[in-house]
Amino acid sequence: MDSAISDSAADRTPLLSTTTSALKIVVVGGFGVGKTTMVRSVSEIRPLNTEETMTQAGQDVDDNSAVRSKTATTVAFDFGRISLNAETVLYLFGAPGQERFWFLWDRLFAGTLGAVVLVDIRRLADSWYAIDRLEQHGTPFIVARNDFGGPKHSLDQIRDALDLAPQVPLIECDVRERESSKHVLITLVQYLYTLSTGDAQRP
Repeated sequence: MDSAISDSAADRTPLLSTTTSALKIVVVGGFGVGKTTMVRSVSEIRPLNTEETMTQAGQDVDDNSAVRSKTATTVAFDFGRISLNAETVLYLFGAPGQERFWFLWDRLFAGTLGAVVLVDIRRLADSWYAIDRLEQHGTPFIVARNDFGGPKHSLDQIRDALDLAPQVPLIECDVRERESSKHVLITLVQYLYTLSTGDAQRP
């Protein structure tokens, strides 16, 4: 996916002295679904990226047939930070999408309060493993369909295809846009709040 981001994401701010709570959030999904782009677009600090250039040596290991324009890949994790308000800050970790790096997910999930599963409608099957792992860990999550253009499918169709529980939020986004990515994170925090107050059930 094009990694261009909105100009507003270039603003960098220090951690507010009024911050009283911090939440660890993980962004997961298939290879090339936009996890790194999301962390870059929304982070208020210069994000840490562990991207390496893709080479011919990896052609037999990583299936990039659906993302042939992708030239770099995350080999550990992405890290960023965003303040939702004067008291709450989110620490964002973008998980690597290739199967050979999935062993890192268990450590990334440690201490995580919630997760965002990014999906590409053209490759929904790539999201099944992420959803399964989160359910096994008992980690609450929401699902966000990243806009790659092309044919549109209703959110109800996507929910059915992913076999999502009715209470799991499913929204649309464009991770290149800061406000869109921020809306995804706010949706997750609101969902976590409803779970903590007993207003919603875990999947």
